[in-house]
Amino acid sequence: MYGIKTEWVNLKDRLERDEVEVFLRGFDLSLDQDVDYTLVIRDGVSPGASIVATCSKAKNVLKCFAVSKELRGEGKTSLLISTLIDKLFSQGIFHSFIFTKPANADVFLALNFKLIHSNADVALLENGIYDIYQALEQMKEKYQLGIEEKASLVMNCNPFTLGHAYLIEEASKNNQEVLVFIVEEDQSLFPFKLRYELVRKGVAHLKNVKIIPSGEYIISPATFPGYFLREKGERLRAYVELDSSIFGKYFCKSFNITKRYVGEEPFCQVTGVYNEALKKVLPTYGVELHEVARKVFRDVPISASRVRELIKQGELQDLKNLLPEVTLEFLNTSLGREIVERLKSSDSPH
Repeated sequence: MYGIKTEWVNLKDRLERDEVEVFLRGFDLSLDQDVDYTLVIRDGVSPGASIVATCSKAKNVLKCFAVSKELRGEGKTSLLISTLIDKLFSQGIFHSFIFTKPANADVFLALNFKLIHSNADVALLENGIYDIYQALEQMKEKYQLGIEEKASLVMNCNPFTLGHAYLIEEASKNNQEVLVFIVEEDQSLFPFKLRYELVRKGVAHLKNVKIIPSGEYIISPATFPGYFLREKGERLRAYVELDSSIFGKYFCKSFNITKRYVGEEPFCQVTGVYNEALKKVLPTYGVELHEVARKVFRDVPISASRVRELIKQGELQDLKNLLPEVTLEFLNTSLGREIVERLKSSDSPH
């Protein structure tokens, strides 16, 4: 690789960003909007030299790789990866993921990445100072998760509603121990630490329920890359199958989870597709899916999106029928009022 150099791309410069996007389009790829650092390799050092390889990262997810066909096998992928990992180290990040096409997985396995799971459309690999087995073992120890059979729920709770509380209570009534994983990715209007605390306080009376941060391995749609899956339907199907499989293959096996609870989803297409994937995937890992009829108010299911829409429209009178006391109390704090005002002035209720 003598003489080959990587070059940092200023993503705020429209011309530089456009050049990377044009190069990626030649591979039927795109540059994800969430990338925060991009590298390229050029075919020379003179002004106007063309891009022959590129890669990017979004936090600790490496993505948007492309190498000109005639230059593959010349070490450019290895150089790009090692340079990106050096950048992560400089930011104090010592663990990373790669989403890639299954056909490309061997390239990254050869660079010391470990395969977590692969399906027909996408492979997820990891590299760093720990792996999924070690992460789950630490979680088991921290939250004192024994060998008893457990039920589980995975929730975002943006914000925590009476609908969420009802679903957790249903699981609590019918199981010896219940684990509630709160999605840790901070892409919601209500930040993770707040969502976690509202749920923890809101179900503190249920002594057989443990509230647990989801960690990095319950994948958020916000981190799932669209750069090599262009069709929305294809991307959604690949994401939910991957996430469902990782939960069944690793979480359920590690924590002896035999049931997962979800609410029925008559409106949201994404959640509906997710529930269908769970129905197909989880039984292959010996896990039952329990789909529970949602708690309703005025014949409409209670949902966090409905709450956010009411807040956005300034229609606050019904919130007492949709939110538990712990969430209502929070909305009356200074931070709560700040979030309400932010939502009212936003284009869409996230």
